[in-house]
Amino acid sequence: MASSDALLPISAREEEPLCPYTKLPDGSRSDPETHPRRRRPYKGLLAVSFGLLLIAFYVALIATQDGSRSNEAANAIDETEKTTSSSRARLAGVSEKSNDGLWKLSGGRNTPAFEWNNSMLSWQRTAFHFQPEENWMNDPNGPLFYKGWYHFFYQYNPNAAVWGDIVWGHAVSRDLIHWVHLPLAMVADQWYDSNGVWTGSATILPDGSIVMLYTGSTDKAVQVQNLAYPEDLNDPLLLKWVKFPGNPVLVPPPGILPKDFRDPTTAWKTPEGKWRITIGSKINKTGISLVYDTTDFKTYEKLDSLLHGVPNTGMWECVDFYPVSKTARNGLDTSVNGPDVKHIVKASMDDTRFDHYAVGTYFESNGTWIPDDPTIDVGMSSSLRYDYGKFYASKTFYDQNKGRRILWSWIGESDSEASDVQKGWSSLQGIPRTVSLDTKTGKNLVQSPVEEIKSLRLSSKKFDLELSPGSVVPVDVGTATQLDIEAEFEIKKESLDKFFGDASVVAEAEEFSCEKNGAGSTVRNALGPFGFSVLATESLSEQTPVYFYIAKGKDSKLKTFFCTDTSRSSVANDVIKPIYGSVVPVLKGEKLTMRILVDHSIVEAFGQGGRTCITSRVYPTTAIYGAAKLFLFNNALDATVTASFKVWQMNSAFIHPYSEEAVRALTRT
Repeated sequence: MASSDALLPISAREEEPLCPYTKLPDGSRSDPETHPRRRRPYKGLLAVSFGLLLIAFYVALIATQDGSRSNEAANAIDETEKTTSSSRARLAGVSEKSNDGLWKLSGGRNTPAFEWNNSMLSWQRTAFHFQPEENWMNDPNGPLFYKGWYHFFYQYNPNAAVWGDIVWGHAVSRDLIHWVHLPLAMVADQWYDSNGVWTGSATILPDGSIVMLYTGSTDKAVQVQNLAYPEDLNDPLLLKWVKFPGNPVLVPPPGILPKDFRDPTTAWKTPEGKWRITIGSKINKTGISLVYDTTDFKTYEKLDSLLHGVPNTGMWECVDFYPVSKTARNGLDTSVNGPDVKHIVKASMDDTRFDHYAVGTYFESNGTWIPDDPTIDVGMSSSLRYDYGKFYASKTFYDQNKGRRILWSWIGESDSEASDVQKGWSSLQGIPRTVSLDTKTGKNLVQSPVEEIKSLRLSSKKFDLELSPGSVVPVDVGTATQLDIEAEFEIKKESLDKFFGDASVVAEAEEFSCEKNGAGSTVRNALGPFGFSVLATESLSEQTPVYFYIAKGKDSKLKTFFCTDTSRSSVANDVIKPIYGSVVPVLKGEKLTMRILVDHSIVEAFGQGGRTCITSRVYPTTAIYGAAKLFLFNNALDATVTASFKVWQMNSAFIHPYSEEAVRALTRT
């Protein structure tokens, strides 16, 4: 192995050690002793007559202290001064985490805001999805299972319900459902993370120790990778974390811009005994994942090859890389490889706000990966997604406790920032999901809520109904705010025979799209749509349909789509109400199946055993509390559909603030 100095990126090599002085890509040298962790505005009473003079002096002072600031950083500051509407996140070099791109789908945002009252806003808070007690949350970070506890860390702003001041929140659970909030795990208190303790991943080593790699945004807004570890491995709650004094352990390599280097993955073991990680980046418009090897997580060797890259996909955030079994539904440790293994590369697309993945083959010899089907490579418009709704910055971990791979994801809001500020919180985490390769198709993943969610099921009702064309049937389950629905649908044989015997039926499968079909579930064809309307009023003035739509292709074969239509979910005009969905594979002999979790302002839908998943945020104004109803519908023109389904009322998960008693209570469960 090369010397430790040779393992560092070229831009970090100097005669002096990496810490406390580090030469960054902008050419400057950061010194934690002489450079403040955060620039703070001058305080005190200023006479108006001296205002302009003092501003000029302040600018000159900054220039003196930071004369080597890069052109990019200076331009970013100039843009901040020129455009007050610029996103703070975008200027910081991380995803905006905003809904701007989606407002266009909802007719723009230049309309008066809806007058939300406290009753409506209080109803939006979920009962069994993870969220902080207050303020802003985004990416899941470093999930792991340790000494009987599931640990969940997350991007958190402790000061407001909007993005900014990012630190790591921390919570623990025995079952991934019932959580206790813990004190903050890491805060922005060093020069190398003073602008944010950003996304990272955990690796559990063979001796049981834990390393956490995370991205820090430095005092000069350069993205660097840092190392942290628990202060006391005997503490099952991992309450205290120590940052490695030699941080940062990685800085952007030559050719990578200072704000395009983030989100290190969980490490996996190579045959040579090294640990390997990948980090998201881009070169021009090509999204890439860089690869590094290490033996001690302190010094690294960059591989000449990329794990993967796809042109015209933009910045890759929150890259994930893991093995899946070709023959079984169980999960695999991240280091597993072999003839019965495929590998998943997933990236969160900064340009589109979607999480894309592809199934492929990993080559350990040079650290590269290629997709099985290049036409659906990572980030392409035709590529596969974990979820076709509101779902971003996801992260998996191997749960050695139950031998499964668990998927977490940030579920952002679809309302206005003003509403978030008014209610005092923003964002959820999706219900943790198991994820594995679909062993029937071999071409896609399947996902399902973790089995522990069933512990919240209360009373249930079972239904077997036959729906004639154009039917809308109320389903008597009482209040429909917290539900778990499992359903099977089947089109009657007579309807199918009639459909295939009708030469006038137009082949539309190649042109149809849930998203581009602006009329959503109201569009009728011979075989659909049919499904459920959740969070609906008695009059259906507000409703969120989740449904199948079946169309004939030019080859006369049927193609099935799974969709969620939020266009009528609320009468409010300041929320985003798209139509989500995609095609879902249905194999010969399979019935159509769906599962829906309803929890106040979030609806998670799983089609065909989780081959296609859709998460939606909805904000009804009247379909809330006891007025929320459930309906079953069949908008097909000619098909009679049978539906067999069961509906459970769901209990609250009762997520608790931190206290020793709350921890003891979970320990007893």
